[in-house]
Amino acid sequence: MTYLEAIVVGAFQGVTELFPVSSLGHSVLIPALVGGQWARDLDVSALDSPYLAFIVGLHVATAAALLLFFWRDWMRIIGGLWTSIRYRRVRTQAERLSWLIILASIPVGLSGLLLEHLFRTTLGNPIPAASFLIANGFVLYLGERLRRRAVREPATTTSRASRSVMDQQTDVLPAVDAATEVLPVVAVSPDDRLTRLSFARGTLIGAAQILALLPGISRSGATMVAGLLAGLSHEEAARFSFLLATPVILAAGVLKIPDLLGPLGAGIHGPVLAGSVASFASAYLAVRFLTRYFHTRTLTPFAVYCGLAGLTSLLLLTLG
Repeated sequence: MTYLEAIVVGAFQGVTELFPVSSLGHSVLIPALVGGQWARDLDVSALDSPYLAFIVGLHVATAAALLLFFWRDWMRIIGGLWTSIRYRRVRTQAERLSWLIILASIPVGLSGLLLEHLFRTTLGNPIPAASFLIANGFVLYLGERLRRRAVREPATTTSRASRSVMDQQTDVLPAVDAATEVLPVVAVSPDDRLTRLSFARGTLIGAAQILALLPGISRSGATMVAGLLAGLSHEEAARFSFLLATPVILAAGVLKIPDLLGPLGAGIHGPVLAGSVASFASAYLAVRFLTRYFHTRTLTPFAVYCGLAGLTSLLLLTLG
């Protein structure tokens, strides 16, 4: 593995792990599309391949970037877990959020241990990865459509009911001067609606990460779509996705560190370090961008990208 390969793959991994476009799918497709030595050196489906250990090892750097960005949140979550265990209660937002994250991480943790090798060896090839990337785009687009419909229908019903009540009260309500009317400002915690999720629903959102075992399906995309369908806003769904991803990504990376320190990592420690630095930097910039992006934006551009990138890759790989 060359330094150039390590840095390019590391930078792409940091970005695509957090963008809803599948890091594993890109890790499979980029070497195949470049071809030549890249295709030989960077093959996740090969037996005893150091490339897979390298990719998953980069997860430690990605998780470190997430921990740095959300360090205040994690201090509060860890403190909430401590007080919950100490006083045997789940009362505060921090206590409830800590258990939501733990319970939501169990399904993907067990599935990863049981299915990761099977999915990697059977599906970790360019053609399946391109196909799943197209499917990922469809899932993102469908999630947005269902979310808009769910939001539009209650809003329409509420609006009709409000108009009916106002029509009845027109004769008895005094006129209000819009220029002098002051509405109260209510401070809402960023986790207010998130911590109102039931543990069962939070676990289902976390279980959506299992789909990311398929190369081309995005972990953050799957959890965000599940969060949107559970009634969260884009900003809340993205935040929950990043918090959920941190322990899972970190655990996956730590499990692969022994491989990188053993025979599989012989001769590539320098590239691994370079790739990790690139992954850390790109992941930090990605999460900083996305937390602002999802204040007002949607998943639709990522859906379009996945569809076009997957289709283009499929055509190049099959016709080239």
